[in-house]
Amino acid sequence: MKLLPLVLASIVLVITGAATATDIPEYTLSIRNHTYEPAQLKVPANTKFKLLVRNEDVTPEEFESTEFNREMVVLPSSSVTVYVGPLRAGTYGFFGDFHPDTAQGRLIVE
Repeated sequence: MKLLPLVLASIVLVITGAATATDIPEYTLSIRNHTYEPAQLKVPANTKFKLLVRNEDVTPEEFESTEFNREMVVLPSSSVTVYVGPLRAGTYGFFGDFHPDTAQGRLIVE
């Protein structure tokens, strides 16, 4: 019977360890007036992260990057989640394909 508390404690450690192992950094980009805010976003190198892209405009926009191979349409007044990385240190551009003159930004990976 003394083994049962040890087994239960081990199960708790495994469950809580698994929860933190799946946590990844999360960052937010907003689209306002056909521009990305912030236009430059610093993220850690060699780390997978989650990017929440919120479109606050009344027209759709696209979050696209040929440099880290992502492309998603973001409908008006909604958001999408984009998983990125891990990326090597450097600068990676992204843009909105529907308004490429104004919807531009960069990931600065350090």
